Amino acid sequence: MSNDEFRAAMSRLAAGVVLVTAREPGLDPDDPDAPAGEDVGMTATSFLSVSLDPPLVLVSLREGSRMDDLLAEQPVWAVSVLAESQRHIAGRFAMKGRISDRLLFEDIPYARGERSGAPLVGGALAALECRTEQTVRAGDHTLVIGRVLTASVPGGDGAPLAYFRGRYRQLG
Repeated sequence: MSNDEFRAAMSRLAAGVVLVTAREPGLDPDDPDAPAGEDVGMTATSFLSVSLDPPLVLVSLREGSRMDDLLAEQPVWAVSVLAESQRHIAGRFAMKGRISDRLLFEDIPYARGERSGAPLVGGALAALECRTEQTVRAGDHTLVIGRVLTASVPGGDGAPLAYFRGRYRQLG
């Protein structure tokens, strides 16, 4: 089986789209005058619920990506479940060779998570804050299992953003 055959087969599996975010630690957390860390974001379609008791989720990160490196040192992070109207946000944070994450967050409404300090996208269908419980190397990815610290449904009702056959889609 080739990589293309595998990719084509897996593209037939519809997936929800989330934005995974974390706040880089500042240069010196003990110095109030030290520069704060930067916000980092990444679009993901490999995100799922693992357990209800305790509440656990899993996200798959490309090994060596900025988010993979950051979550290896930053144990708290957040997830915003994107609505279909937030396709532009998903596309922005999925770009290869993109500009700095600081500029990507500039015109997106968000609130800081109370437990993680990470951006939670305004208008998202759901928001979760997590603490890494376990990581597992799996081929060219890292599976990050996080304990859910907070969960909310700030966006209320709305249709989710889906990814199918290599494109963002609407349900229905």
